[in-house]
Amino acid sequence: MRARKFLAGASGLSLLGLLAFGAAQPAGAAESITLPTRHWSFEGFFGTYDRAALQRGFEVYRQVCSACHSLNMIAFRNLGPDGLGLSDDEVKAIAASYQVTDGPNDQGEMFQRPGKPSDYIPPPFPNEQAARAANNGALPPDLSLIAKAREGGADYIHALLTGFVEPPADFKVLEGMHYNAYFPGHQIAMPPPLSDGAVTYADGTPATVDQMASDVAQFLTWTAEPKLENRKQTGVGVVLFLVVLTGMLYATKRKVWAALH
Repeated sequence: MRARKFLAGASGLSLLGLLAFGAAQPAGAAESITLPTRHWSFEGFFGTYDRAALQRGFEVYRQVCSACHSLNMIAFRNLGPDGLGLSDDEVKAIAASYQVTDGPNDQGEMFQRPGKPSDYIPPPFPNEQAARAANNGALPPDLSLIAKAREGGADYIHALLTGFVEPPADFKVLEGMHYNAYFPGHQIAMPPPLSDGAVTYADGTPATVDQMASDVAQFLTWTAEPKLENRKQTGVGVVLFLVVLTGMLYATKRKVWAALH
């Protein structure tokens, strides 16, 4: 009997939890939103990353997104020749432009030092509480895996960054929120992060909102799947091996059974 009461109580708590979760969803969260689709160079069986776009996307992250969002799973060394395509000297210079917390020293105290290629990119806030305090209670998500964590991947990121438009006349935007055509519920705490010319590209590419959104969407796809190209190359090799093996097995079968027919 006590076990039954416990199970009943647990079921009730679970139901209350589900109801509370459902009640916490923003109005319109269940609305089906169709994302604009774009052609990305990394799509398809033989798709590869556009290194120039990745490097421009890193600049967008570095100059705009990094003010609020972390990249906790990316080290400076990942930006090098085997990753983002930057030279070793460029990676060292970028790392040294950051201050990294290290220690403790001989006095038992933590200290700041210039970053090294082996360091991970430092977050903009020391802890979650500081991040929320600086963003009206909202917690900016880490962007390392955001392209895989959100349905639509790069299409979602691009749509979100270009989806800040004027709301319909009958739509009420809550205080401290911003209307976005592609965010569930259409209300997001993040203000429009991009504006034309917000970033100066080293290669001279015009920094329009659409261009920056496209570049950072590709960069964040790379941070989520940095080994995508290696995986595809391995897949091609495996398929070719299986094709050759199938041919050899078929030829062997014909030879072995030829005398029996």
